[in-house]
Amino acid sequence: MKDREKRPQQVYTLVVQVGRSADDGLPDGATGAGLVCFASGVDEAEAVRETVAVLKQADLAPLDVTGYGTLEERRAEGHEIDAEEAALMERALTENSVIVAQFTPFFHGEETAAGGNPAS
Repeated sequence: MKDREKRPQQVYTLVVQVGRSADDGLPDGATGAGLVCFASGVDEAEAVRETVAVLKQADLAPLDVTGYGTLEERRAEGHEIDAEEAALMERALTENSVIVAQFTPFFHGEETAAGGNPAS
């Protein structure tokens, strides 16, 4: 049996829309929230799976995940990455973790704001 080549971890930027669930910690009156997450994985699919699992453990109800790629992919698309964002991405890689960089509750009528470009 041949040893599988270990693929390097990368960090992916994900925007996650969550709905309401019991004990989710969202403010009263919120209909859900949008999260910008940095998640490590050997590919984007793994990063999405890990992010959804972590959010479910935190009693959140993920509804939709939009991937924006790796740091290199985002820079190639013209996204500006500030030092703080780059540091959080490096931390996610170093710790092999999911970092929630932004958490924005939605109230009635604001749900369409989810999925916005994290670079805007």
